[in-house]
Amino acid sequence: MTTAPVKKVPIHLQSSQNRLLIKNGQVVNFDGIEEADVYIEDGIIKQVGRNLIIPGGTRTIDATRKLVMPGGIDPHTHFELEMMGAKTADDFYKGTRAAVAGGTTTVIDFVLPNKGQSLIEAYNNWREKADNKVCCDYGLHVGVTWWSPSVKKEMQQLVAEHGVNSFKVFMAYKDTWMLDDYELCQVFETCAELKALPQVHAENGHIIARNTEKLLAAGVTTPEGHELSRDEEVEAEAVNRACVIANQMNAPLYIVHMMSKSAVDALRNARLRQRRAIIGETLAATVGTDGMHYTNACFRHAAAHVLSPPLRPDPDTPEAIIKALAEDDLQLIGSDNCTFTEKDKEKGKDDFTKIPNGVNGVEDRMAILWQKAVNTGMMDPCRFVAVTSATAARVFNLWPAKGCVAVGSDADVVVWDPQLERTISAAAHHHATDFNIFEGTRVVGSPQYVIVNGRVCLDDGELRVAEGLGKFLPTPANCPYLYDGKPPLSPQGSPRYASESPQNSPARVTNGNTPTELHLVNKQLDGLSVSGCSTPTGRKMREPGQRNLQNSTFSISKEVEGLDTKTSVRVRNPPGGKSSGLW
Repeated sequence: MTTAPVKKVPIHLQSSQNRLLIKNGQVVNFDGIEEADVYIEDGIIKQVGRNLIIPGGTRTIDATRKLVMPGGIDPHTHFELEMMGAKTADDFYKGTRAAVAGGTTTVIDFVLPNKGQSLIEAYNNWREKADNKVCCDYGLHVGVTWWSPSVKKEMQQLVAEHGVNSFKVFMAYKDTWMLDDYELCQVFETCAELKALPQVHAENGHIIARNTEKLLAAGVTTPEGHELSRDEEVEAEAVNRACVIANQMNAPLYIVHMMSKSAVDALRNARLRQRRAIIGETLAATVGTDGMHYTNACFRHAAAHVLSPPLRPDPDTPEAIIKALAEDDLQLIGSDNCTFTEKDKEKGKDDFTKIPNGVNGVEDRMAILWQKAVNTGMMDPCRFVAVTSATAARVFNLWPAKGCVAVGSDADVVVWDPQLERTISAAAHHHATDFNIFEGTRVVGSPQYVIVNGRVCLDDGELRVAEGLGKFLPTPANCPYLYDGKPPLSPQGSPRYASESPQNSPARVTNGNTPTELHLVNKQLDGLSVSGCSTPTGRKMREPGQRNLQNSTFSISKEVEGLDTKTSVRVRNPPGGKSSGLW
């Protein structure tokens, strides 16, 4: 398997940070919270617990009243992408630099070949662009933008030799990247044969093309026309169609950037009937802002919010998307970071179809979700870790080297201060653009320290990254989360399995273990608030010193007897929804 060349670490980053102790914090994983110290050495988590025996010369970070979480994994970025006559402003250095500043320690970018271009050639181009620039670890998806027998052979080669286990197709962008349904069948079928994961941009490209023609003919040229050409129904139809095709081809499916309530409804219905897993991804933009910006009289402002699928003008959409994330109707959140300069956006000043599609998000993804979901009581910290890190690690076969704070895992760790207040602004962000779609949003909760492979890269708010310090992450095929025919661990309420030791991580060997049982999850939350959701929701942050019910012998039946509260028990479904007998 091809790997990145060995790179020398700058002298100023050696030795001094090889040993690190994070003390007095609350360690948050997707399956529980515990008060524990974390000892890191040579880029690996060596100990988690209390009363640790630590060698001399170890740096100590005091995490009192802080949360210690796995570094974020952003499964959807576009760095140095050329599209619509422009090139994204964030390259692999500036993009990953911004990611680390926001608490994300791994990104997965998209190789998007031109029509007719070799997939291997495009993959090599992306590696050349990224390897010497990335400030954190990264993986690659590969787009299938055209189809022929040679494409199938190259997909096989990418899986076998280059560490790629996911392939993206487009149902939109007619005449550029879009495939027809028959071609989708062939791609999905090939992915199933290779035990890889097909991903889909779900919008009906033919409807969009016709709506666009009519809007332009009617004189609609402003950014508002972008959303009008591709409303919720256009997205929902494609989501349903993609799910049907995947089911017919017996393939799992990952739907990128789901942006509307209608699309989520289509996904929810499909998961009831699918034979294989379906994974739904949404974006920071979807929960942090809305489509009313498209009517802004300032072209610069309106155009800066243009992406596909578009933000929705329905003001209830952000809350509905957060609820879907909390209740496992959606499984994870990315950024689709694809930034363009004001000059590039101006290419569409007289024709909305020429506005390069894309917004920022890789830096603010975690803080925006924390503010909108955790601080509002709609999501607890464990579920936050699941949707920002752990689930992506599982889906792309990086678990448990990535996505958890556990002995043997990579030392990608965030010390999160839930009380840290700041206001998001383009003047303070680390992107290569002078516009931020979350401008003026006040967030309470942000990273104070970010550790990347054992190196403190955000040090009490001061960013100290090194260009080229990150490495390429092979993502092996045949991911147990998707293909072993067993339900994965529930994002909350199930114990961690000893058989899933980080030393046997699928990121290091391809046949990692997963649990074999389906669990009944008894949802008892702090303060006797009981939820029937698939993951706990509504839990407020546990104050230091307060009892951790997950690690106690507390009995719900004894405590709630005589109260008007009923316990709720729910069977966890696999990621594809209810079983049809093949799980």
